[in-house]
Amino acid sequence: MNIILLGPPGAGKGTQSGILVEERGMVQLSTGDMLREAKASGSELGNKVAEVMARGDLVTDEIVIGLIREKFEADPSRGYIFDGFPRTLKQADALGDLLEEMGQKLDKVIELRVDDEALVSRIVNRAEQAKAAGQPVRADDNEESLRTRLMAYYKMTSPLVGYYYAKGLYSRIDGMGQIDEVKTALAARLDE
Repeated sequence: MNIILLGPPGAGKGTQSGILVEERGMVQLSTGDMLREAKASGSELGNKVAEVMARGDLVTDEIVIGLIREKFEADPSRGYIFDGFPRTLKQADALGDLLEEMGQKLDKVIELRVDDEALVSRIVNRAEQAKAAGQPVRADDNEESLRTRLMAYYKMTSPLVGYYYAKGLYSRIDGMGQIDEVKTALAARLDE
């Protein structure tokens, strides 16, 4: 099963992806992780990634699609979770084309719906707890940065909701519950 998890920063996509990896043997494809891994690999594509990043440029959609292709070619039998990709309609089309070319399909697109104000509070509290425990705090785990990231998320990603709804793939669950509650709702949606 190949799925996309949508949701704003802090909605719990990474947490839920980790659970799916552990419990269902799926593979999480996080754009950032793939780029860092490629850069360190020394492969031809990895060297391209390193060059682009060294210039401070954004990595092209073609490079990201190439990285996803490599993952599918390495192990086409596992289910994949797309986390952080696609973010635009152009990327959604490119991903759809790649999956079709690879004899794969996208099974579900699930959005973790959240209340923005509660999410801001959740992230700010998380940062304060980490700081109090002497743990590292992400530089963007503050109210101002989160609101900026939320605006960017909704602006870029909201067209994907309609896109995947029209394809009959989109559904949403409440992402504001406890981790186990969200896990249960997500599992139910995947098992439908």
